[in-house]
Amino acid sequence: MNNKLNNKNTLQQEMFAIGKQARDALGILSTASTEQKNRALIRAAQIIRDSDGKIKKANALDMESAKNKNHDAAFLDRLELNDKRIEAMAIGLEEIAKLPDPVGRELARWKRPNGLDIARVSVPLGVIGIIYESRPNVTADAAALSWKAGNAAILRGGSESFNSSRAILECLQRGLSEAGLPEYTVQLVPTNDREAVGIMLKMSEYIDIIVPRGGKNLIARVIEESRIPTIQHLDGNCHTYIHHDADPAKAIKILVNAKMRRTGVCGATESIVIDESIADSLLPKIVDALAEKNCEVRGDDIARKIDARINPASEEDWVTEYLDAIVSVKIVKELHEAIEWINSHSSHHTEAIITENEKAAEKFLHQVDSAIVMRNASTQFADGGEFGMGAEIGISTGRLHARGPVGVEQLTTFKYVVRGNGQIRP
Repeated sequence: MNNKLNNKNTLQQEMFAIGKQARDALGILSTASTEQKNRALIRAAQIIRDSDGKIKKANALDMESAKNKNHDAAFLDRLELNDKRIEAMAIGLEEIAKLPDPVGRELARWKRPNGLDIARVSVPLGVIGIIYESRPNVTADAAALSWKAGNAAILRGGSESFNSSRAILECLQRGLSEAGLPEYTVQLVPTNDREAVGIMLKMSEYIDIIVPRGGKNLIARVIEESRIPTIQHLDGNCHTYIHHDADPAKAIKILVNAKMRRTGVCGATESIVIDESIADSLLPKIVDALAEKNCEVRGDDIARKIDARINPASEEDWVTEYLDAIVSVKIVKELHEAIEWINSHSSHHTEAIITENEKAAEKFLHQVDSAIVMRNASTQFADGGEFGMGAEIGISTGRLHARGPVGVEQLTTFKYVVRGNGQIRP
């Protein structure tokens, strides 16, 4: 018992030391120039490219461990780092470097009748604690976005990606150091002990905001235990609605991509909603296209009467983020019913409508209550990089501070700068 207590105290001391270093780095970052932050990003990108062999070797250790633990294909896909994904990390850092500096922007300015000049100016959030699971590329994305926005970051990746994340972190810290910024601008919690997360969630003296990115269990724990405000990245139960005025060929092409491009990402379509008036003719073609990709289709009674290959859907299917080659199908009578169904079953992440009807599209885009709504495009475009943000920490499904892709702008807050010439309040 005493040993356990001593270990906990030691871990707490270590976490507090990390927090103090992050605070120290924040003070230095506040005076760092845009050029200096960008130089660190560009240098880190090159170091990642030069270290691709080392990163892949570390990732191989994680992949082997995950396979031995019998993780599914979607999990392994999220975990894997190949040449293309390593290059994508490097490009992401370079794209972030090209973005305007979000710090110090004058968001608004006005003058009061008494002569006071008041401006609202963007400033960093502070120290950001980022908790994520099996995607090691988040290490690079989260770190780079944080320091571009003038923030220090404490990263806690999933235990399954520990070796990969550590190898990436070394590259990032070298880039920071060579640009004259402290290595501890970005730090990785050096243990897989779950107790570290509990300590982290209570470090309000050192951490200003928590960004959790992962499954329901992680999010639920953060919501329950955190004493620090959070930007929540919930699950992605995304819908694609095929309206009766959809172009059939376009609908099938978009849908297959939305579901099957990568099944393990949060922007993958997990549920198809289709108008009854076109289901008889279009649904069998959709099933054909998905079957070619080995995707299981589950549906309601009407869908199953149309195509016998469709398996029965349970109530749970309508609210499930599969992250796998499985999709549900719901038949609706018209647009209004589709909107009601999506709003009541979605996780409010990303939804799309496929239609050539302008009026129907605008109604869907305005009335569907999700962070991202689309027309005639794959839900897999729900990504900060695809939005021109360079990268993202996650997709926020909450309503406060940030919603949708969380990029550099969303990692700032603001302060008011008031300029006077001797005014006193009567």
